[in-house]
Amino acid sequence: MTISEKHPKVEAFLSNEKKWKAEFEKLREIVRACGLTEDFKWMHPCYTLNSKNIVLIHGFKEYCALLFHKGALLPDPHGILVQQTANVQAARQIRFTNVQEIVEKEAILKAYIQAAIEVEKAGLEVEFKQNTEDIIPDELQAKFAEDPALKAAFEALTPGRQRAYLLYFSQPKQAKTRESRIEKYRQQILDGKGMHD
Repeated sequence: MTISEKHPKVEAFLSNEKKWKAEFEKLREIVRACGLTEDFKWMHPCYTLNSKNIVLIHGFKEYCALLFHKGALLPDPHGILVQQTANVQAARQIRFTNVQEIVEKEAILKAYIQAAIEVEKAGLEVEFKQNTEDIIPDELQAKFAEDPALKAAFEALTPGRQRAYLLYFSQPKQAKTRESRIEKYRQQILDGKGMHD
């Protein structure tokens, strides 16, 4: 198995990292040894197979993690895969708080990465459940009626992007707040972008 070339944006990202630098470097070493292509997506080191996302390295306040894009399809014999939030359907994380944990789990991590590669090679896909929360708020329905281009642009977004908008637009109790949120993101939807793009 060949080790992938280092991506310059990952190099820059790691040189600027303060909190999780040692952990990220060890995770990177492990993932790169598994023959994946190093890339930089969503402002984080991402590792792909034939341009398909397999695993991402990212950090939070309390922990850093390896995020498996199709983690819901992976066997989890060690019970270490974590679903980040109730709304995440496909991805799963393995979390760490220090380098020692990563070193101790190196062989296990390589096995999980290999399993993720096999899932991708087999062409397996996560079946997304339509969430009952995906109800379009009245304020958005009204905007769609006024502006068919907005409706068409919204429907062209990926299901995940649509859900993110719907969750965000539906949260406020007051109609006025819901309307202002929709208006704030109107142009972004028309541009075909998700909330965080």
